[in-house]
Amino acid sequence: MPEKISVTLLVKDSQETIIRCLTALTAFPEIILLDNGSTDETVRLAEGFPNVKVYRSPFIGFGPLKNLAASYAAHDWILSIDSDEFLSPDLVQTIRQLSPETNTVYRFLRKNFYGKRQINACGWENDYVLRLYHRQATSFTSREVHESIITDGLLVTTLPGTLDHYSFKNASGLIRKMDQYTTLFAQENRFRKKSSAFKALYKGIWTFVRNYFFKRGILYGFEGFLISASNANGAFYKYMKLHEANRTMTTSLIITTYNWKEALEVVLKSVLTQTNLPDEVIIADDGSREDTAAVIRQYQATFPVPLKHSWQEDLGFRAAESRNRAMAMATGEYLIIIDGDMVLHPDFVKDHKRTAEANAFIHGKRVLLQPELTQQILQTKQYRITPFSSGIINRLNTLSIPALSNLLSKKQPNIRSIRSCNMAFWRQDVLRINGFNNDFVGWGREDSEFAERLLNAGVVRKNLVLGGVGYHLYHEEKPRTSLPANDKILADAIAQKATWCQNGIDRFLQ
Repeated sequence: MPEKISVTLLVKDSQETIIRCLTALTAFPEIILLDNGSTDETVRLAEGFPNVKVYRSPFIGFGPLKNLAASYAAHDWILSIDSDEFLSPDLVQTIRQLSPETNTVYRFLRKNFYGKRQINACGWENDYVLRLYHRQATSFTSREVHESIITDGLLVTTLPGTLDHYSFKNASGLIRKMDQYTTLFAQENRFRKKSSAFKALYKGIWTFVRNYFFKRGILYGFEGFLISASNANGAFYKYMKLHEANRTMTTSLIITTYNWKEALEVVLKSVLTQTNLPDEVIIADDGSREDTAAVIRQYQATFPVPLKHSWQEDLGFRAAESRNRAMAMATGEYLIIIDGDMVLHPDFVKDHKRTAEANAFIHGKRVLLQPELTQQILQTKQYRITPFSSGIINRLNTLSIPALSNLLSKKQPNIRSIRSCNMAFWRQDVLRINGFNNDFVGWGREDSEFAERLLNAGVVRKNLVLGGVGYHLYHEEKPRTSLPANDKILADAIAQKATWCQNGIDRFLQ
């Protein structure tokens, strides 16, 4: 063998195929067998082969598992196969005589079998699979399912010989695999793809028609019908599971406040009117007096979801640190932040959840209220605002039209006009950039710098329009004496393309 090649093999409860699989690999100097939870005789049988080294790992996704197995190998050339795949003698001989090139990934023909019958139809057509690569040049993607070798900038060469794939011997195996793969699909695509019951039904019906008729499953009798029906069920259930997964988001609504209990009370009342309540509400208090705490305690007694109070000492305007303390306390996977002077439209939380998508943060708008309307709301603790109400400055922002919102809410590649009075993001993305920068003291730019680091980290900005409506109570503007120092922090983050701040949320994480 001109180049020594390590074989990597993922296994779980593979006792029925492992001996045949390993027997075909006896010519290779090393087999890395990575077991992820076998309860049968798989590992014991594999240990009978002298070239097998056994490692164990919980299931972390097929792509990550294959890369983990490659990291244990003694050689840089990796041949990755599955425990239900058997190399033909011709393919083994071809690989043994090969002088592989580092910048090349090698593929070969795979034949698929159901039981002992080869199937070349209904979505199981013979296909070419990439399996031989140099680990210093490439690796598998990190996808949990349908992983593949990354070929960017590399050549792809086909080798003679075949790989026989015996993945199922009966309907029970089809069902088990379908359940596993549809669950992984839903987990991987949660909030990355849209789904619905209708989409799941359509996908299921179309998959059967395509595989059974257009892809010739009808020519394979019982097996063709069973495989086509199983593929259709898989398509149906993966989109149903995705639809279900997209509906299970946990949310934390974070409200910043400072010594304006009258406004905070109206905001809390507007939370109670939400058509879709958050899972918890956290008051990010920047050092308010006891009367604010008294209002919060009053509402805590009857609030329908947990109402938490995060307080810090009054040492000046420190909104960044106040939000970090509250976000560290949050248990929701999706965080929505508003200011304590933002009264919410009944569909505010619902709109934010509807618009949420993976690897993105949402920036909403605000409806500016004039002083007279603001005083009326604060005195009566009631409001009913429409696009035709008096006392509104920007009426277009009062509209909430979900159908149009989905079409018009666009991505924006910069931080222009960013405001944190109406924003939402994934908690994991917040932790990835270490939250807001506590170095910001005094009004201004802490939200812009936070958004800049999100963008630098690859989290895209999406503007929410015709939805996520918040009514901004009028107040005098805060002093801007700290702007020069805060502008300097923002400018440094932009110049350095920062994705992390040293003084951030990690100070408050347990």
